[in-house]
Amino acid sequence: MLDTRKVKVGEERQSRKAPLSRADAQALLDSVTWVIVARGKTSRRLKREQATLDDLKGHTGGFRAPIVRRGKTLLVGFNEAELEKLIR
Repeated sequence: MLDTRKVKVGEERQSRKAPLSRADAQALLDSVTWVIVARGKTSRRLKREQATLDDLKGHTGGFRAPIVRRGKTLLVGFNEAELEKLIR
């Protein structure tokens, strides 16, 4: 989707080769105003103050993928509709 929309990616990281540390995830969380937690077809929009590191984790305990930051919004997990809104 990002390729077809010609969206410029600032940094890409393979979660299996270079997993996100708690410090990295906290830094991401601290750099945004909104967090969208997506799980399949559902999503929750949280203010930064409401979001915790646990919101960024999946059922295995690792941080969900993808994690996309655009401006002051962080999208965690995949939801096509939310990603579409984010990259417009």
